[in-house]
Amino acid sequence: MDIKEVKELMEQFDRSSLTEFNLHEGSFELYMNKNKTGRQALPAIEVEKVAVDQPKETAAADVKVKAPSSSVQQEGGNIISSPIVGVVYLQPSPDQPAFKETGDSVKKGETVCIIEAMKLLNEVVSDFDGTIAEVLVENEDVVEYGQPLFRIN
Repeated sequence: MDIKEVKELMEQFDRSSLTEFNLHEGSFELYMNKNKTGRQALPAIEVEKVAVDQPKETAAADVKVKAPSSSVQQEGGNIISSPIVGVVYLQPSPDQPAFKETGDSVKKGETVCIIEAMKLLNEVVSDFDGTIAEVLVENEDVVEYGQPLFRIN
């Protein structure tokens, strides 16, 4: 990541409603905070670059988020939760069908949605094999860290 990209991220963060932003890419780490309190310990999120079929002007960078702590096994099924704060997109682009809908089968590692945070597109993948029992968010909802997104049986 070069200095121009860092400056752009800082400007976007300053204009956004986000209060905290943490980015790890290899040995590079960027942390921004608008809170009055200091940095809080956050679980590590492994990031790897992937290609996402998005227009260049809307995608500053595309990443795949692997957050093992974001998925929880429950009695009524497994829950996939948001690994970050951002806007959730249930389809790859407005003119394409949803990644997954209620009743669809899903395999471990398969993309179920994208979360945009400061023009970074983050693919959220399933940690489970199964069937989508419930989609717990609407397309373009703002989601919080840890918010349930899908229930999988």
